[in-house]
Amino acid sequence: MLPAKFAIVDLETTGITATGDRITEIGIVLVENGAITEEWQSLVNPECTIPVEIQALTGITDKMVANAPTFAKLAREILMRLEGRLFVAHNARFDYGFIKNAFRRLDTPFTAEVLCTVRLSRRLYPHYSQHNLDALIVRHKLNADDRHRALGDARITWALLDAMCRGNPPDAVDSAVKALLKMPSLPPQLSPGALDDLPEGPGVYLFYGVNALPIYVGKSVNLRDRVRSHFSSDYRSANDQRLSTEITRIEVEETAGELGALLREAQLVKSALPLRNHRLRKNRQIVFIRLTDFTMPPEMVPFAEFDPGETQGLYGPFPAKPRAKALLQSLAADYGLCWKALGVQQSEGACFARQLHRCRGACVGEESMVQHNLRLLDALSEHRFPAWPWDAPIAIKETHPDHGWERLYLVNRWCHLGTAADEDGLWSLLESKSVGEVEFDPDVYKLLRKHLSRINKTDVKVLEPITAKFRYSSLRGSDESNVG
Repeated sequence: MLPAKFAIVDLETTGITATGDRITEIGIVLVENGAITEEWQSLVNPECTIPVEIQALTGITDKMVANAPTFAKLAREILMRLEGRLFVAHNARFDYGFIKNAFRRLDTPFTAEVLCTVRLSRRLYPHYSQHNLDALIVRHKLNADDRHRALGDARITWALLDAMCRGNPPDAVDSAVKALLKMPSLPPQLSPGALDDLPEGPGVYLFYGVNALPIYVGKSVNLRDRVRSHFSSDYRSANDQRLSTEITRIEVEETAGELGALLREAQLVKSALPLRNHRLRKNRQIVFIRLTDFTMPPEMVPFAEFDPGETQGLYGPFPAKPRAKALLQSLAADYGLCWKALGVQQSEGACFARQLHRCRGACVGEESMVQHNLRLLDALSEHRFPAWPWDAPIAIKETHPDHGWERLYLVNRWCHLGTAADEDGLWSLLESKSVGEVEFDPDVYKLLRKHLSRINKTDVKVLEPITAKFRYSSLRGSDESNVG
C-alpha cells in the first residue's frame, strides 16, 4: 500500500518547461495514515511576466504575484513539508521537475520518491483511454472546486488517490504502487545508501564486482530509475538476479543527454569488456558488400579493409559473412537474382535458384551480368552505406534536460572523435593528436545516423574544413587510411 506519510503537490507555472519557466503558485496536502494533517498554499513571485494565456487559464495575474514571496524565500518552508515524504502529483513529472529545478537554482539538492496518479490510474484502469484530471473527476464523481488553482488541484488529486485505493483490492493497489515506484531490494553486499544519491538525468552506470573492471555497463535517460529497476523484484530479469549476487559497488557518469549516454556506453563496453554485457562488444567478423564493377559478382569486404572515406558501392555493415550471404540469398528469391552472379554458389552449370525457376538466367547466359547487377543495385538500395553528408567535421550539441549545461560531440565520417564542454574545448580537441587515432565503430555509426535523422538542424554545427588529416582504423586497429 501507500507509505504512511506522503505529500500531494500541485503547481501553477508560467509555462511548461521546467528549466526555463517559473512557479507562480504551490499547493501541498500532507497525508499521514490515510488522513490529511495539513494543507498549505502560497502564491509565488516568478520574477518574470506571466503569459496572457496562462493568466486566463489559472486566473493568476502579474498583479497577484507582484508582492508574493519568491521561491527562494519559501524554499525552507517547502522543503520542510516535502522532505522524507513520498511526492505525489497528477502528471508528477511536470510538478517534480519544476520543484527540482527551483531548488537547483538555489544550489539545494532535492530528491524524492515520486508517485504519479496518471500512471497509477492507467495501471488500475487500463480499459479507459483518458486519464487526465478532468476525465477522472467525472469518472470518479469528485468535487472539483478551485480547479486550476494549486491547492484546489492538490485536494482533487488526494480525493482521486483515495477513490482509487477504496475502489480496488488492496493487493492490486499495492502491486501497482510497487511497480511504479520500482521499490528496490538491495543485495546484502551493497551499502545501504548505494542508491540514495543517484541523479535523475541521463548518463551511464557501471556495476563493479570484486575486481577493478566493471562487470556491467548500462545507460539511461534517468539513471535513478534505471539503476533502481535492476533491484526491483517486479522488474528483475534473470540477468539482474545474477548481477545482484555479484555487485559490490555502483558508479554513475552523467551526460548531457541520450546521445552522450549511448556514445559513452559503447565506448566503455568496448574498452572495459564487462562480463555481463553481450551487445556493443567489438566484432571482428563484420563485413560489407561492395558492388562497383557491374561485370563482376559483388565483393565481400572484411572490416579490416573498410575505409569510411570510400563509400561508393558499399552496403552494410553486416555482423558476419554468413549474414551478408543470407541477405543475398533472400534478395535472390525476391528479385529473381542468380546465386552464381551473386557469388554465393561456385558450381558449374545453372545455379540453385535457376533450378527452382527463380533466376532470370544470368548463370546460363540468358541475362548479362550488367543487367543482373543493375537489378541487384535496386535490391540492395536500403542497405547502402551512406557517404558522409558534409565536407568537414561537425559538432552535435546536446543540452542536459534539467541542469541546462551543454556538451558538443565532435563527429566526422561517422566516427565520434571526442566530446567537449564548449567551443574552445572543441577546437582544442580538433587540434589534438589523439583525434587522428579513432577507430570506426559500426555501433556508433548506427546510433549517430539514427540521431542525426531526428534532431533539429540547429543542434548541428558544421566546422570549417581543416587541413589536418584524420586517420581511421578498423576495430583491429591495424589498417589505417587518410580520408581528409
